[in-house]
Order: sequence, then structure tokens, then C-alpha cells
Amino acid sequence: MKKSSTGKRQLPLEQEEALLETLKKRFGKYSKRHKGIDWNKLEKKLSENKAKLWSLNEMERTGGEPDVVGYDKKTDEYIFFDCADESPKGRRSVCYDHEALESRKEHKPANSALGMAEEMGVTLLTEDEYRELQTLGDFDTKTSSWIITPSEIRKRGGAIFGDRRYDHIFIYHNGAESYYAARGFRCALRV
Repeated sequence: MKKSSTGKRQLPLEQEEALLETLKKRFGKYSKRHKGIDWNKLEKKLSENKAKLWSLNEMERTGGEPDVVGYDKKTDEYIFFDCADESPKGRRSVCYDHEALESRKEHKPANSALGMAEEMGVTLLTEDEYRELQTLGDFDTKTSSWIITPSEIRKRGGAIFGDRRYDHIFIYHNGAESYYAARGFRCALRV
């Protein structure tokens, strides 16, 4: 990671070019995910947002396979989600948040979903975003992904996650301190 003169996260030029090429190939391969979006406009916006490009690289580096899934006309932002078939490998075996991590007396995971997302400059998917992602393909058929948990549930020690089984989307609950080899988290990023 390199810091620019403004102190923001920035990729070295070679890495930036490689990431843009990866994103462009994915954009072409999965065109149904982003109908009506022009790659050239998106690429220009990405090139102008070095910190966001760094965050997309973190999504890619940890196995998320980010792809653009929408455009918000009101905010003039492109919306990226992790589109890997299963919950990203580089983000599994984590509990929900820092509070849950600290509450474990033994066998602590290395990190938490919210902690990692913050370090990456991204957010976890909301329940609505998770359901939207599932309209674009069959995701998390063997794994599950933490999603943003309503504060009423979190105050009681719980957290929620989603998966796809039996061709249906399920949203479940678990103790926020729990972690499993098959549970990670998916990210959203607006550029």
C-alpha cells in the first residue's frame, strides 16, 4: 500500500492498471449484473477515486470478486458488491464486531467482520442489499455471510447472516461472538 501526498490509500500504478483490467473483464463477462452502465464512464470515475480503487483492490485481494451492480442517479455513484460465488475466502472465520471479539475469553478469531470492513474502507451488505445480490445469481450455496445487524438485535448479543439453500434466501441469527470456517462477509462500496 502506498500513501499519496494527501495521505490517502493509493495503489501503485501497475497494481491499479491490473485491477482495472480485472474489473473490466468481469464487467464484460457478467453484463447482466449492470445493464445500462457504460464501462468507459465507470473507469473514468474509478481512476479519479484512488482511495475507492484501493478499497476495491482489498475486496479483490480477499476473494470478493467485486463487480458493479448498480448506479445511484441521485448521488452519482456506482455501486459494487462482492460477487464471488461463496463468501470470500480471505474474510471467513470472523465474528461479527469488535465487541463480540473482545467478549470471547478463549479461541478468539483473528478479526471481526465490521473491523475488517472498516480497515478495507467498505461496508457489509444490508439485508436488502444481500437479497438484491441474490437476484443476480446463486450466492452462498455452501457458505454464509454476516450482514448489517439491526441495533435491537445486536443489543441483545445477536447478529444476522444470510445464505442460499434449497433455492431460497435465508436470513438467520447467531451470537455475534460466533465464527465458522464457512462464514465470512460480503462488502458494498459506492464510487
